Amino acid sequence: MNMLEQVQALENGRGIQFLIDSAYVIFNNPLYMLDSYYNLIAASDGPMELVVWSEMIKTGTLGANVKEALAKAGILSVVSPSEKPIYFPKRENWSGGIITMTVMNRDNSRVAQVTMYDHYLPFGEDVPDAFGMLVKKISYEIRDYDYFIHLPFIYFDDAVNKLLDRNSPATLYNYSQAQLIRYEHKEYLYVAVVSTARYDMLKNVHSSRLAYFSSLLKARYHAYRYAVYEDNIVMLISSEHKDYSEALPFGQDHSLFEYNGLYVGVSESFDNIYDFCKYYDQATTTLRNNLESENTHGQRIFFK
Repeated sequence: MNMLEQVQALENGRGIQFLIDSAYVIFNNPLYMLDSYYNLIAASDGPMELVVWSEMIKTGTLGANVKEALAKAGILSVVSPSEKPIYFPKRENWSGGIITMTVMNRDNSRVAQVTMYDHYLPFGEDVPDAFGMLVKKISYEIRDYDYFIHLPFIYFDDAVNKLLDRNSPATLYNYSQAQLIRYEHKEYLYVAVVSTARYDMLKNVHSSRLAYFSSLLKARYHAYRYAVYEDNIVMLISSEHKDYSEALPFGQDHSLFEYNGLYVGVSESFDNIYDFCKYYDQATTTLRNNLESENTHGQRIFFK
């Protein structure tokens, strides 16, 4: 059998590590799978004499310098759903070329990346199709894994906190993380900030309420992404409409917000995910100004 047929013959249901180990035998090259946090999920045997490989196996992730180098090379930006793997040839300070492809969960969200080195054997013309089939098998393998189903929501919370951290360095690596979010959304983005601002509660109680209300909103508006930052729930909304009056992300029935004492400030639309911080500030200011006016006329949602 050729490589593609060998990969096609691999049995699902035996775990990611089984597929990675089997692929190592088929391709005669080392490979690994990192989740969207760049934490190691599975790895084959590999060249421990290479500093990057050794560090990854021993620490379970890629170091900050490695992440930054990969981001500079454009590798961490390979995050959009793709039917085919992408090859990066050998370059200065690299031990060899690599082939990589995104792993999608059952909701078509990017949750991991499989990468293979041409360390022992140069990649032949049959490698891309066979490697692509392997990644599709891994995507099928994880379809019912709770970890990968929920990972995009957990990841978004972490990424938003980094985007909004004024003290965090503006590294290419952080930009690549932000780009992961952008690929999953429509043309126009909105930031919505949800607050229980008129309730004065103990911090631990307030945190629990925010987590609860985040879950409540997620159940109603399940297509959006949610994070908790400072004292607010932060929502990233996307739409094909540039104007809020056309997008109407919450519809016209705002009773859910009224029943639960929630107030929302919504930014103008934007398209560059790296402007997230600017539009978060805009949404927060819109919310604060309206609440301080004491003239809300029963309104719960305020937009710029």
